[in-house]
Formats: sequence, structure tokens, C-alpha cells
Amino acid sequence: MDHEVVPGVPGAGGVPGVFDPRIYAEGIPHDRYRLLRDHHPVAWQPEPEIAGWAAGPGFWAVTRHADVVRVLRGHRTYSSWLGATQIRDPDPADLPFLRRTMLNQDPGKDAGDHGRLRRLVSRAFTPARVDAFAVRVRERARTLLRAARDGAGDGSADLVRTVTDEYALLNLTDLLGIPAADRGLLLDWTVRVIGYQDPEDAPAPLTGPDGKPLNPRSPALLGEMFAYARGLAAHKRRRPGDDVMTSLALAGLDPAELEMFFFLLTVAGNDTVRSAAPGGLLALARDRDAYRRLADGLVPVDRAVDELLRVHPPVLSFRRTATTDTELAGRAVRAGDKVVVFHASANHDERVFTDPARLDLGRTPNPHVSFGDGPHVCLGAHFARLQLRILHEEWRATMPAPELTAQPRRLVSNFINGITRLPLRVSGLRR
Repeated sequence: MDHEVVPGVPGAGGVPGVFDPRIYAEGIPHDRYRLLRDHHPVAWQPEPEIAGWAAGPGFWAVTRHADVVRVLRGHRTYSSWLGATQIRDPDPADLPFLRRTMLNQDPGKDAGDHGRLRRLVSRAFTPARVDAFAVRVRERARTLLRAARDGAGDGSADLVRTVTDEYALLNLTDLLGIPAADRGLLLDWTVRVIGYQDPEDAPAPLTGPDGKPLNPRSPALLGEMFAYARGLAAHKRRRPGDDVMTSLALAGLDPAELEMFFFLLTVAGNDTVRSAAPGGLLALARDRDAYRRLADGLVPVDRAVDELLRVHPPVLSFRRTATTDTELAGRAVRAGDKVVVFHASANHDERVFTDPARLDLGRTPNPHVSFGDGPHVCLGAHFARLQLRILHEEWRATMPAPELTAQPRRLVSNFINGITRLPLRVSGLRR
């Protein structure tokens, strides 16, 4: 049976479209998600050409919590290996390269070496090593917040530019063991890879001979990052330290595995907190009563962090590819179909979360999927939660209640839930 093709533009025929990255510049499309959850929980979505990016064959959008978890856990039926994890299909020539990272592998001997690589990162990213950075992370939060406050002549500052970008980047580079002089490179690489759909946030995209934009994740455009990774690993072998890159450099990885590890940790490790930190502050600025409860110590900060992650997940979507004909929420999914889960929709599913539109900082239980689920659950979740907890503790201790002084700007992306500008009041009464 042919797929149900929605006629006309995305969103026609009563099935809301959730593919166009420009939608997300206006905010998470909760109204569209709710319609999909209620009436089309697994919905076929067109994939038109946008901004020079070629049209694709379409995909299934999965929006209910139970179905999202089923896809994320069901790696035998819904594969990361077959087509990687971005909605748009990669160039077939790039697919073997993309499969070198564990993000684009499946558990099991027939689809890469996911288990071995994941165990290596787990040993390098131990909770004890992460927790040892807590003092340094706290001092960084204090320093950056103080500088933003003291440097704001009119009492307002863009928290993305003055605090959260630097906070996420410097914490990660400390953990990885990257020299201070090189840290700006990581932010440049992250912006190029994550912000490529946003004409304002990213550098001008490189184009091929046909004038079409080139995928920033392709091996041809990652040569500089990979050369740096090889050089840093060689340095760590000569002068080992107590850091993640030393652990990886001494782990016996082949050069391609090492390069892709560095790519994954640099981009995913940086952008998780880079997206979640301003997103959490924005949610608090929009709900003064919730912030007051946090400031007064009426809710645990750890629990508040998870609720802020629920309402502002760092990642909006992840793609899988069906390995066999199957059924999902009553829809016939064919082998080879793209199946895309939408985290922010799952996090607002009324079947799981009571009053999901309400920011309930004391919410428990809180089974959000902001760090994924199943075999690809985020290995850096502990580090991300530590950074977010400390940032909110330090804000509560030293800063006024977060208050918008102008409209924020969101990243144009259907992948990363980014905030590119967040103007907040940073001086005045603490509450």
C-alpha cells in the first residue's frame, strides 16, 4: 500500500506539518504536536525542498510518548545504522563515514561496534570524573554571571552571548582536556554543524558544483576538526592528563573512531547545555511564580532542572529507519521508511504528564525523553544535569528574577532546540 501523501503544502489535509525548520524559529509548535498526538500519532510528512536543500521521500512523525519510547528502545526494528539519525538522507557516499560514530550504530555485532565504543566513553565519562569538576563549574558560573551583571550598563544582557555559550563550551573543554587557546575552535565547529539551517546563526554554507549546499557533517567539511583531533590525541599520549581525551587517546581506537568520537563529544557535548541553559532561563522568565518557588527553596533544584529539560529539550527530533515491515500506532510502516521521533511532543503528552503545559518545577515522576531512551540514551546526561543545576543555583543566589527585556531569538532548526539571543535583566533586586 502506498503511503498516505498529504496533498498540497505541509499541513494540508488536516495533518499538521512539523518538518520545516522555519516553524521552530517561532517556538515549539505545541498546537501542531497536540493535533498529531490526538488524531495522527504516527503521521506521514512530506519533505519538500527548503532553502536549497533537496526534497526527500518523506517520513513518519512519531509524537506520542509511548511510541517515541518504543522506537528509541526498539533498535532491531528502528535502526540508526541504516540511514543515520538526521531527517534528511545523507549522501550515500557519506554513509559509511557517518556509521563510524556510535550515534549512528545499533547494538549487536551485525551493525557496527556500538557496545564497545559506548563502554569506552562510559569509562572516560565516569560520574566521579564529572563530579570532580563541580567546584570549577560553580566558579565559572559565578564569574560569568558576575561579569554579565557588571558589564550591563542598562541592566540588561544577552545571556547567550555573555554567559551560556561560554559556560557550556568551557566546561566541556575542561572535561575533555583541550588547551585554552584552542577553545574557540570548538564553538566555531559547533555553530557550523548545528546551526546550518539558520541563515543568521551559521556561516555562509559551502556549496557544491551544482550550487546546492553541502552537508556540514560530510567528511569533506570536517577535515580541520579531524586533523585537530589527531594532533590532540598525539599530544595526550606524550603528556597524559586526567581528562576524557587522554582516556580516548590511550584506548586503542583506530584513527577514524577517534575522529568521530571527538566530533560527537565536541558537537553533542557542547550543544546539549548550550541549548538547555538559555531554554531553562527563558521558561523561568515566562513564569515568575515558578521561579519564586525555586528561589524560595520550595522545590529541589535537581527536580526543577528535569522539569526545565522537559519543557525545553535540547534536541527536537531524531530519525530511525525501519528494518522490516511493521506497525506503529495502527499505521503500516514499511522497511526502509524513515521514522522520526519528536522529543518535545512526547514531553507534552497528556497521556503521561498531568497538565503538561504547566511548568511544575516539583513534578514527579518526570519520565521526559530529553536525553533520549534505550541504547542511545545520552552518556553526558550526568554532566549536563550538573552544569544546569549549578547554573540555576548560582543564578538564584546572585541574580534578580529572570525577566525578558526584549524578545529572544530561536534557532532555525528542526533538530536542535536552540536559543541564539536571550536578553534578560541582570541587575536589580534579587527577587
